[in-house]
This record gives sequence, structure tokens and C-alpha cells, in this order.
Amino acid sequence: MTIAEQILYEDNHLIALNKLPGQIVQADKTGDVCLADLLKAFIKQRDNKPGNVFCGVIHRLDRPVSGVVLFAKTSKALSRMNQLIKDRDFRKVYRAVVTQAPPQHAGRLEDYIVRNAKLNKSFVTADRSNPEAKLASLDYTLLATSKGGYHLLEIDLHTGRHHQIRCQLAHMGCPVKGDLKYGAPRSNPDGSISLHAYQAVFDHPVRHEMVSITAPMPWQDMFPNIN
Repeated sequence: MTIAEQILYEDNHLIALNKLPGQIVQADKTGDVCLADLLKAFIKQRDNKPGNVFCGVIHRLDRPVSGVVLFAKTSKALSRMNQLIKDRDFRKVYRAVVTQAPPQHAGRLEDYIVRNAKLNKSFVTADRSNPEAKLASLDYTLLATSKGGYHLLEIDLHTGRHHQIRCQLAHMGCPVKGDLKYGAPRSNPDGSISLHAYQAVFDHPVRHEMVSITAPMPWQDMFPNIN
């Protein structure tokens, strides 16, 4: 899939892509080409822009995760979007395929989690006095169960902690399909995990109207009755 085919939304201030599993949003220690650089090169060529192209990363997704990722085309849009996220006025909805059914049809998970940078993994802790422990909050709803016994959850994310959804769902006993790091029994053939940033909803930083961007769910064949 080309960058042009990944575009979900674009105006003069923002551009949203449907990130593929395996793509990295921002340059990291691997040295692999990142989505931000690919997008800059695409805009430069498409719009015949001289000089450098501005492309600000508004938020990130883990490498094996797919879905909506948003970039700013102007510094003004970037700073205003950063403030929206800081104020928690940026709604992020995810969908996840999990290997076990949740204990309730719907609920809220609130845990304190600690990041282990050496392992690149987060853990739920009961020690709230730990200065590195941060509150992680999300709501989940069970949408469907597949013939193969997998379960589709929709997740409304309230905080943006490291590996938060993966960590909290695993702690609940519902690891994400393919996520070996957090307890899934087997990997997905393509190395992805079955976690998808399904929707982003926010007040446009310049036009001040509500914007809703949706990335089609990649496992539609598993759950044909879910839009």
C-alpha cells in the first residue's frame, strides 16, 4: 500500500494515515525508515514543494499496531493538537481481538502501571506509592465473538501510557491476539498484533468543528456483522 492509499483525511493543517503493522511512526534506534519521513517525501513530490516539508507527529502507535495516526502540516496545528491531547480533549477509540472473553460485557479498567525501559514492557503494580507508577484508565465493550473463539473489544482510551492497552488487557486475562510479549499463546503470521486504532475524534485546531476519522477494521472477515 502506498502513502497515497493510506491517507484517511487531509486538509491544509492536518493529515491522517492508516498505519500498517510494522511501520514506525517516528525515527528510532532501529534506523528503519519512518512514516513521518515517508509522508514528508510524498507531500514534497506530490505538491512540488521547494525546501523542507513540515510534518509534526501528533501521536504515535506501537510498531505492530495498525490504524489512525495523525500528523500536523503546520506548527500552529501541532501546538494546538498537543494541547488538546494534554487536556484530554482528543478521543481515541481502539479495537482489539483478544484470546479470552472479558469477565464482564463492558467495564472500566483503572490500574497503576510501571514501564520497564530495559524490557520495553509495562507492568501493573499494586504499589501506588511508586513514583514511577502512573494511572492508566480505559473503558472496554465486548462487540462480538468469532466462530474461532476470538473476542472483539472496543476500547475508549482515557490516558496514553506506554503499552497501556496491551498491558491492561493482559492483566485482565485477555491478551491481544498475537501479542507474545503480553501473554498471547502464539504470534500472528505477519508479526502484527491484533490491536487497531479505529477512530480519532477531536475539535479541529483551526476550524473549530468536530472531526471524526475512522480506519477500516483489518479483521472484518472474522467479525462480518460489525461495521
